[in-house]
Amino acid sequence: MKINHKLAGKNVLITAGAQGIGESITKHFIDSGANVAIHYFSSSDTANQLVADATSKGVKAIAIAGDLTKETDAITIVEKTIAAFGSLDILINNAGSLVARKMLNEMEAEFWHKVMDINMTSMMFVTKAAAPHLAKNNTSSIVNLASLAGRKGGHPGSLVYATSKGAILTFTRALSTELGPQGTRVNAVAPGLILGTSFHNTHTTKESAAATTAGIPIQRAGNAADVARAVLYLASEYDGFITGATLDINGGVYNM
Repeated sequence: MKINHKLAGKNVLITAGAQGIGESITKHFIDSGANVAIHYFSSSDTANQLVADATSKGVKAIAIAGDLTKETDAITIVEKTIAAFGSLDILINNAGSLVARKMLNEMEAEFWHKVMDINMTSMMFVTKAAAPHLAKNNTSSIVNLASLAGRKGGHPGSLVYATSKGAILTFTRALSTELGPQGTRVNAVAPGLILGTSFHNTHTTKESAAATTAGIPIQRAGNAADVARAVLYLASEYDGFITGATLDINGGVYNM
């Protein structure tokens, strides 16, 4: 794992930082010397193990449970991060889920709102709570997790998921304009097929994964570390000129 020394001593909040891509992101920040606040919803064992790993490497870490679709929980995880570290340099908005595949003809309003709240509303809640703390630094950074589905529309049954991820792309652009004057850069990553995560283990069949992989120009699927490295790069470019951008991580299957 390549170490990003620009992150040493930085204070980072990672939502859903104890599973899938989020776990890899957390590990990469720890190995780069950053202090990490690891939000989790149900992955308490992994979150606590990550805290132990961070402590053994001499960096600060806390694990914080919460349901980010509730604004009070989103505010609380930010407050606990500040209480533990004193300040906040980086926010990684990673929490999200497809939940289940449903076509338009079987879509209920309750399901639509549930997925939108998990993927989009929760991101707004956390960002709203974190932005004033990020503004206290000369430079700070937000990285949002979108998806290739937000670009292409996703596979059948991912209508609301793809819609929410497309909204994150626009949210990122709008927020970069709004928060730019306070010194906060806002970018996103849009991963394609990332195997070895609970998301694709749950929602993608082996046959579908194989068919998708066959169409990827570099002839392999992605892995969580591919995404984590890109997230760390965007987060660490404090003196950079990149904001409002989305970095596509899909092996060349889609580009624009």
